[in-house]
Amino acid sequence: MASTSKQPSVAVSKITLEPMMTLEGHEYDVQSMHYFPDGKRMISGSDDGTTREWDMQTGKEIEEARNVCEWGVKAVAVSRDGRWVITAGGDHDPGELKACEVETGIVKTFNGHSQWISCIDICADSTLFASGESENCTTRIWSLDTGKLVAGPFESADWVGAVRLSRDSKKLVVNGEFGMCLEVWNVQTQKLGKRIGEWLRPGCSITFAPVFWTNKETILAVFSFITEDPAGTIYEFDASTLETVGAPFEGHTDVVSGLALSFDGALVASASEDDTIKLWAFESRQLLSSFHVQLLYLSPLIVSPDSGQLTYASGSNIYICKIPPDILTSLGSAITGQPEETGATPRHLLDSEATRHPRAPSRNPALSPVISCAPTQQRPLPTTRDPQRHAFLRHLRKFLRFSSLTDAALVLNEQPHDPLDPHSFLLHRSYNPSTLLRRRPRLMDIHIPIVTRTLDARQRRPLT
Repeated sequence: MASTSKQPSVAVSKITLEPMMTLEGHEYDVQSMHYFPDGKRMISGSDDGTTREWDMQTGKEIEEARNVCEWGVKAVAVSRDGRWVITAGGDHDPGELKACEVETGIVKTFNGHSQWISCIDICADSTLFASGESENCTTRIWSLDTGKLVAGPFESADWVGAVRLSRDSKKLVVNGEFGMCLEVWNVQTQKLGKRIGEWLRPGCSITFAPVFWTNKETILAVFSFITEDPAGTIYEFDASTLETVGAPFEGHTDVVSGLALSFDGALVASASEDDTIKLWAFESRQLLSSFHVQLLYLSPLIVSPDSGQLTYASGSNIYICKIPPDILTSLGSAITGQPEETGATPRHLLDSEATRHPRAPSRNPALSPVISCAPTQQRPLPTTRDPQRHAFLRHLRKFLRFSSLTDAALVLNEQPHDPLDPHSFLLHRSYNPSTLLRRRPRLMDIHIPIVTRTLDARQRRPLT
């Protein structure tokens, strides 16, 4: 039986969260961020098709490390030893997945995903990593040394939104894109150990908030037990039974799109489409502070390795904020059972965000490197696709796939245009795709040609 303990009632701090630094340069929404182990650098991936490396002391981009991808970047991750940088994303045919060895600049390509990749996670000893493919509902595990597939595909019941390997790499946890289907897999046998929830429902809000293994070898995840409600609550789960442990982290009034756990496992940070960022004490479940911040759709959130900074993205900008000292002091020695110094615990797992939301029609990205760790000549941004327009179309197509009004496929205008020219957008930037996911659109709202089609035999039957 799930725990029925209640969240403690405490006075919430009303300290203002003021950015101490703003990182500017991306053209479109930032989908994923990850610190290097020393905390002095950070990498970010965006819908503009670039990965950018930042000097966290100066707040400037290290431009020689920038790389341009064929399609939008949905997830970035840095290995615990700092040796590898992995980027993922792509389009519907196929997904882009590459790893760069930082010191040598050698880039390895991993082939196997047929569509865009939404999330990645590197294991504790930096030898393996997991990658989740959203719409094909599959996760694969790869060897960084050989570049070969070592396990999978693991076939989930829902579109994959977040993945995480356990500290010993023997278990894999997968959360659905809508936070309504949580699974734990045995990596060695490739068998499903436990699943709760079910596959997505029409009209629900997407969350790509990451999942975590805690120092107690439990799972921390955003989840909704009620089909009609967005995943706006954070739970701790027993890894064997997937029953909840202790009180939930309650307080958000909309979907939680960003989740972070500090390296020492003491602090939980969450970002929601209710335009708040909240800080919690993990052990006591106390809400330490709630900040009103203007957030855009699917805002990633991470904590620095020393737990001193909170970093979040809203649109194309990245904001670095100092966590108020009194909040860190209030945590004190409240943590019981600190994480061990080895293994993929929250102390070593800094928010490998996977970021992120979809993109539209197919194109062959095979010749485009994802990241260059050695100095390279900067290449111009692609000029034949509009990342925002296609991200919007992908969300719209996903919604219409379950619409009771019609089963429709979008016919895209393939005329070339300049992605940096706002007048070339099919729809205005303020027409946020998250709005479409919160309400069912009427056909007269949609100004894109549609044609009826027959359901693919591999697609799941739309709910009635």
